[in-house]
Amino acid sequence: MNITKSKIAISLLLIAALWMPVGIQAQDHPRLLLTKEGVAKIRSQLGKAPLFDASVQSTREWVDAEIALGIDTPMPKDFSGGYTHTRHKKNYIAAQKAGALFQILQDEKYAIYVRAMLLQYEAMYADLPLHPPITAYARGKLFGQCLNERVWLVSMSQAYDAIYDWLSAAERERLENNLFRPYADFISTENIRFYNRVHNHSTWGNAAVGMIGLVMDDQELIHRALYGAEDVEEIDYSLLDDDGGFIRVKGQNPGFLSNLDAPFSPDGYFTEGPYYQRYAMYPFLMFALAMHNAKPEMQVLEHKDGVLLKAVDTLLKLTDADGEFFPLNDAQKGMSYYTPSLVAAVDIAYRYGGQDPQLLSIAEKQGSVLLDEAGLSVALGIRDGKAEPFRKSSIRLGDGPDGSSGGVSVLRYGNEDLTLVFKYSAQGLSHGHYDKLSFSLYEQGDEVLQDYGMVRFVNIQKKGGGNYLPERKSWGKPTIAHNTLTVNETSHFGGDYATGSQFHSQLHFFDATRSDVQVVSAREANAYPGTDMLRTMALIKGVHFKKPFVLDILKVTSDDTNQYDLPFYYLGQVLDVTFDYETPASLPVLGQNNGYQHLFLEGKGTAASDNIQFSWLNNGRFYTLTSATNPADELLFTRLGANDPQFNLRRDPALMIRRKNTADTVFASVIEPHGAYSSVSEFAQDPDSNIASVDILYDDDNYTAISVEDIDGRTSVFIVSNVNAGKSEQHELNIDGQRYQWVGPFYAVDI
Repeated sequence: MNITKSKIAISLLLIAALWMPVGIQAQDHPRLLLTKEGVAKIRSQLGKAPLFDASVQSTREWVDAEIALGIDTPMPKDFSGGYTHTRHKKNYIAAQKAGALFQILQDEKYAIYVRAMLLQYEAMYADLPLHPPITAYARGKLFGQCLNERVWLVSMSQAYDAIYDWLSAAERERLENNLFRPYADFISTENIRFYNRVHNHSTWGNAAVGMIGLVMDDQELIHRALYGAEDVEEIDYSLLDDDGGFIRVKGQNPGFLSNLDAPFSPDGYFTEGPYYQRYAMYPFLMFALAMHNAKPEMQVLEHKDGVLLKAVDTLLKLTDADGEFFPLNDAQKGMSYYTPSLVAAVDIAYRYGGQDPQLLSIAEKQGSVLLDEAGLSVALGIRDGKAEPFRKSSIRLGDGPDGSSGGVSVLRYGNEDLTLVFKYSAQGLSHGHYDKLSFSLYEQGDEVLQDYGMVRFVNIQKKGGGNYLPERKSWGKPTIAHNTLTVNETSHFGGDYATGSQFHSQLHFFDATRSDVQVVSAREANAYPGTDMLRTMALIKGVHFKKPFVLDILKVTSDDTNQYDLPFYYLGQVLDVTFDYETPASLPVLGQNNGYQHLFLEGKGTAASDNIQFSWLNNGRFYTLTSATNPADELLFTRLGANDPQFNLRRDPALMIRRKNTADTVFASVIEPHGAYSSVSEFAQDPDSNIASVDILYDDDNYTAISVEDIDGRTSVFIVSNVNAGKSEQHELNIDGQRYQWVGPFYAVDI
């Protein structure tokens, strides 16, 4: 959609609406998530949809307990996790839930509770100063961060909508003039630098302003939500703030629609990563659904080919076997689709996205539904036995507004027996890391090779007020913290956010058409000027292997000689290695900057041969890394935790391959799961690797060929085309008198 033309057209509609005698003003409340028609349908089904009835009952018990405690709106002083922060958070949750219960159960005690709370906030808001400056970043009033003010208003607008008709006209005027309009102005025009942006924080602001605007029939607030606030101060939007990471998209106006257009790819991938997509989906969907109910002619829910509903499916597929989101960019591990924001997302996607029966199986696992028509629809579908298992296959997701800014691929074998996550995306705004061509590996939901995630203890006040910790910049973001290549101990793009935001990796090819071999390949040419990296990763199920394994080929070409560091962040206990190494009496630090200052050097050896193996045990499973090496390669055992006086970092280990004084080179490795160990029976099954060697058979600008020999002498060959990757491209290559012919970007034989 042409956003400029769309803005003009919809602006005319909004102006016209101000003069029309009918329209939104003629509608009854509620009109956001709940509607008069929806409430009537819900009431007619009470006692007939078990999951919905259970959700009503559990919500009622929780809200009744809050009512019994009494209403406390304390003077704000605490940051994330402190009492005042948590109390105000519980208040808006309780008010939203109480409003829904009032509509569904028609019990006035819930309306009385919401009214009392809102009037209590109205009485204190006029004289409320800015929150004490625990942080200088976008301070709020009720909360330390203005972001939380926006979350408050998203919920409170629903609570107000639920009791709107029950209130007197005088009470509505008092709340709107003294609380809601000043509140909306504060989070938008008074904080315009953090409102007129493309970022999940701004999405919350857009949704908050728009939803309260819909409740109050305030056309100016609705317009401000969709297209941003008018500039009331001079702002240089070309400046990129690495802390906030806010940018204004060139050629577009800020606001909700820009926050739909820019961060989402057509595949539904959100550039900040799944952790923050999970967080942003709630305001995206709440406001879009509210617009769908109150102003369906504007088709906000259908914007950009219905990308919001598509994004729910994408987000669910960016989870491991346990439903936990892959920790791409800043992400707290353990966050899963059981979070309330995903309950809302699944319900809305089911109700308004074609009623995919696979979503019902996710809702069954979640065990609760929204108290609205979407939640009822899901509960009825489950009651009627329509649920089907949610199927997660290998996927390729583009990044960027048109999907051309790199992306993320997930290769899956079987029922998530082995899952490879390969990242070659754009920077990802402020939450992005300098980790081009990085990967992580899972076996049935357990991490095999891990990505660190975020350096933050969310809502644990004793850890930096629950906010991001300093090590986020010094460790979480730098390249060396990830399973990818660091050149000359310097992060990609020099660790410079503005530079990194200009570039993205390029997908070379993706092929998941075969069950025995799935391959993804991507190139990064800008992270280090004069150095090109092409990484090809194959998920392979060999005929003579009980489990699938991963073949990792990292081809580097450079104008200069460099030091290359390639770490593998494993979890678990070291079992065995095939190289000699020494351990120091005291632990030195590996380097001084770019994350190296946080790594202790626990052991050091040299390859001394053309192959090394490293085996470890984790969660009762055995793993072996087999790598083709140069005799001079250094093998470094590292452990996180140096220069960390507050113990903010986990003590994670890694094996690092260091190759010095080298220009063009190839790193080739196999990561192989094999066997299992039972602590009960104390029996080890298949504890030894099935691989004898990994060798680089051939390498030039056009092709790289790798052989994998198993312990019985059987050899498999994998060849990747480094240049021409078309599906119908014909190739021929002679290696030591053996001719290989194939069609497509890769060749695999005897696998």
